[in-house]
Amino acid sequence: LAGAAGGGRLPRALLPPQALVDDTEDVSLDFGSEEELALRKARIRHPLATFFHLFFRVSAIVTYLFCDWFSNSFVACFVTILLLLSFDFWSVKNVTGRLLVGLRWWNQIDEDGKSHWVFEAKRVPTTAASTEAEARIFWLGLIICPVIWTMFFFSTLFSLKLKWLALVIAGISLQTANLYGYIHCKLGGQKTISRVTSRLFGTTDVTKRQSRRISEGGTEEHGKTGPR
Repeated sequence: LAGAAGGGRLPRALLPPQALVDDTEDVSLDFGSEEELALRKARIRHPLATFFHLFFRVSAIVTYLFCDWFSNSFVACFVTILLLLSFDFWSVKNVTGRLLVGLRWWNQIDEDGKSHWVFEAKRVPTTAASTEAEARIFWLGLIICPVIWTMFFFSTLFSLKLKWLALVIAGISLQTANLYGYIHCKLGGQKTISRVTSRLFGTTDVTKRQSRRISEGGTEEHGKTGPR
């Protein structure tokens, strides 16, 4: 008591229970977020998909630049580059986008013959999610290569190499189509999902209201036509 009066602090055993409770602090240790962050920043988890995401498109660019060194046949160079661009379009659209960033897009035709574009952004568990390195490689390859083919378009146009113009336009079209589809998946996926859910709930509300009106109308008619 003398120590307390002199400004000292009481021993912990003599403190009241309320003081003991106030003296402690709750510290939350979020180990799950640290493990998730480590997984996200881990090494490349899909090396084969990452390799082929860059292999076909880089090979097409390199073949276009140096095909005159290996072959004098324009037809052979044209067919080789077009095959590489086609392989790149298929692999990016159907394989690497789904594995590296969890996105997918495609076109389907309904029974009436109308074409519909579908864009999906899949929510996957953290253990199967792509890493930041994979996502960075995916988007850099997806954006830089169409820019390079656009530069090839202006170079062939200004140098009057018109025989390569059709091939360059094919490269721009195929790679821009993938870029356009995945940008829609990334930016417009949540909007389309919210629209679909709002429409779904709207239709269910309308059907409920109609069923209620029909049931109420049936009870009123039954009450009017009943025996008096």
